[in-house]
Amino acid sequence: MPETRTFWERLERRVEATPDAPMLIDERDAQITYAEYREAALRAAAGFLDHGVRPGSRVSLQLPTRIGSIVVMGALARLGAIQNPIVPIYRESEIDFCLRETGADFLCVSSEANAVDYEGLLARSERGFALLPCLPALPDGDPATLPPPPADGDAVRWIYYTSGTTSRPKGARHSDQSVATAAAGLIAFHELSADDRFGMAFPFTHVGGLVNLLCLLAVGHRLVVMEAFEPKAAVSLFARHEVSVIGGGPVFYTAFLGEQRRQPGQPILPNFRMFSGGGAPMPGELHYEVKREMGGLGCIHGFGMTECGIVCANHVHECDDKLANTDGRPIEGVELRVRRLDGRAAALDEEGEVQIRGPAVCHGYVDPAATEQAFDADGWFHTGDIGRVDAGGYVTLTGRLKDIIIRKGENISANEIEDLLYTHPKVGEAAVIGLPDRARGELVCAVVAPAAGAGKLGFEEMVEHFRRARVMTQKIPERLEIVDAMPHNATGKILKQELRGRFEKAPQKP
Repeated sequence: MPETRTFWERLERRVEATPDAPMLIDERDAQITYAEYREAALRAAAGFLDHGVRPGSRVSLQLPTRIGSIVVMGALARLGAIQNPIVPIYRESEIDFCLRETGADFLCVSSEANAVDYEGLLARSERGFALLPCLPALPDGDPATLPPPPADGDAVRWIYYTSGTTSRPKGARHSDQSVATAAAGLIAFHELSADDRFGMAFPFTHVGGLVNLLCLLAVGHRLVVMEAFEPKAAVSLFARHEVSVIGGGPVFYTAFLGEQRRQPGQPILPNFRMFSGGGAPMPGELHYEVKREMGGLGCIHGFGMTECGIVCANHVHECDDKLANTDGRPIEGVELRVRRLDGRAAALDEEGEVQIRGPAVCHGYVDPAATEQAFDADGWFHTGDIGRVDAGGYVTLTGRLKDIIIRKGENISANEIEDLLYTHPKVGEAAVIGLPDRARGELVCAVVAPAAGAGKLGFEEMVEHFRRARVMTQKIPERLEIVDAMPHNATGKILKQELRGRFEKAPQKP
């Protein structure tokens, strides 16, 4: 297990080692070195101090993936604030929930126009918080006024919300150390070195953003970021800066592979070493396709979650069969077991719920009731994922206990979407299911039985219903199926598996 250190101590040690090495590069080709990042973070920290942010202040932040946003995270880490990074797809409903549950003192946002009405959110809030617009300009203060940096690497400093495996997301409480342990596992399994250039195609406010930032401070390579993923632009940016490792998940692997197929025989990423990711199931054939057509090591896929940034990973020297068909082995700092649904230990290659514990796992949830439900008294966290472990210790995930849909790496709560569908007068019964989709991993399909005496719900009518509720776009179903009646079991529960079987390969009706 790595020695306990704070985020800021890790940055100081990196600056001592390689002050002038490039650290961050953005899509406009702007660059910042490790020493420049430290100085920018110090000035911003002093500026936040002038605005009332103190050690222990709770700061929610919804920021685009830019160098300035990453400086903000460093500045708040220097102050010892408790940060709640919010993914950019969240809208007023989800943001308001995060603010209320964390008891946020501040909301740090970009002053540039976007789809969220922050002023309206503040006006409607039941409790006071202060808005801290900080981009494109950062607050600037005198670093000499700063209090001492935080010293406890095990104190909770980060709250990351799950995408929503129940009707509401859960806030996972992390320390610098819990995320650093995940980062150490990624470094070891992927053999990251200072020569690597890591391309980040996903939003930095995911827990994976912090994992990668701590990898950066430990290894001293450079990180190339982009604000919004677009395949052609990503290829141009990553090729221009000689990116060797690209983070993300299957949806990103597939997008880059599609770009490669536009010019077969000519590598679109000449320095490509591997894809690194998790967060969604990966079809085994995708690894072989990437390796065959793009070169390098293919897809070094693993298993991570908001509650534990890296649970399992494959090593870069694994055979293709393991890379294609397993989620790898637990990293150091994660103890893993599989329990059958009757509570007994699963045998080798027997399916059951995957449970984990160790220093890489979060310190519970913001909601104590959610913590009590998900964690055993002896520290085992119930992931809700179904999987098995073979004789070599390789984990293969096979399903989920939780009724969620993983769309482009985001966990979408079927229950939350169903609750909203039921508020439409034309909906009698509703079931939301995930259907396999190569581009998204899964797409969200709403199955609706009309209310008695009501007409059939139309697709555009359904979409408008969701938009009026101001939920994030990813929760709006991409497909709508109308049925005369739902299939039920003896207790009245809708048989979703039967619906999946019915619509999995059926074309959508016009």
